[in-house]
Amino acid sequence: MSRIKGGCLCGNVQYSSAAEPVAQVVCHCPDCQKQTGTASSIVVGLAESDLEISGSSHAIYVTDGDTGQGVARHFCNNCGSPIYSQPRAMPGFAFLKAGTLDDTSWLKPTTNIYCETAQSWVTMGEGMENHDRMMPL
Repeated sequence: MSRIKGGCLCGNVQYSSAAEPVAQVVCHCPDCQKQTGTASSIVVGLAESDLEISGSSHAIYVTDGDTGQGVARHFCNNCGSPIYSQPRAMPGFAFLKAGTLDDTSWLKPTTNIYCETAQSWVTMGEGMENHDRMMPL
């Protein structure tokens, strides 16, 4: 795969990574539903050290995760696009919001998490691994 690149709707926040993703996940937790305004959030997990961020309108909002530890939600404070999340329960990892990727041709989520809070009308992808809450670390 070539370098991962993406950014927010207005272009003020950009990111890139040369690393291979460690996970491609569909998250059905209530916080992701609220943040995206839809039924789930498709995320691409990377080591935080492999992610390069640039831009002048990068902001962070911290929510309480179900583990009791915070989740830092990075977004553009100009256009509001969510960029990535960092659960403190998973130090060293960043989860890019797949909708911000410039190229999604390689994207193929393999796992659903927080299935217990998925919208009742959502059908889980065939052949995907499903977890009621977070997948085992």
